[in-house]
Amino acid sequence: MTDPDLSVIIPAYNEAEYLPRYLPTVFASLRAWEALSGLAGEVIVVDNASTDDTGTIAKELGAKVVREPVRSIGLARNTGAREADGRMLFFVDADVALPLEGITAAVAAMDAGAVGGAIPPLYTPARFGARLLSAYWDHHRSRHGGAQGVNQFCTRDAFKAVHGYRPDYFMSEDMEFFARLTAYGRRTGGPVAVLEDLRVRPSTRRYDAWSTARMLWWQNPVIVRLGLTSPRFWRNWYATTVR
Repeated sequence: MTDPDLSVIIPAYNEAEYLPRYLPTVFASLRAWEALSGLAGEVIVVDNASTDDTGTIAKELGAKVVREPVRSIGLARNTGAREADGRMLFFVDADVALPLEGITAAVAAMDAGAVGGAIPPLYTPARFGARLLSAYWDHHRSRHGGAQGVNQFCTRDAFKAVHGYRPDYFMSEDMEFFARLTAYGRRTGGPVAVLEDLRVRPSTRRYDAWSTARMLWWQNPVIVRLGLTSPRFWRNWYATTVR
């Protein structure tokens, strides 16, 4: 088998219900790139201490499964990167639908010299208040040059240079990683590429399950900064399948 040029890394905690819905979109995007480029990729699902059939279902759907027993989104991504063989790394959450051209566009950006980048998310929650909150965070992201961890990508060399994700951060580990990746790109002359003409589509399960006020509380920048490294502070957030 040809060694992969690209590794897709998916952290997953109790995602048995969602993987059959979203993982096929990842494989479809990967196959579209493979057909166009003649190169090969791999999909790695990191089973992050799941108590359901996440690992079994991921294997049945065609993914390579590795296990990370310590609950940490950053650590799970780092574990996937350590097991990956690709020269490019493409991180995406387990409840995210990729556009068909997503991986092709990400690889094209890296081949053109970008050290990494992201495809921004498009959330479509049912409640009006939740839609406003989602719109605010998208505006904040675009103004401040950040990128959420629902999808981020980078070269393996860049990932190693910035030492991956912080495993001790239980929130905002994605924004912190992207800030370091951006700084690395500035130092080395390789930009980050946020692909604004595309969108990944995450599930809205937390927006649908929690009130807008509760989401605003937990996504408030002041609250987030209070307990970045505290698993106890974020225990309610991590108790669900999202983290």
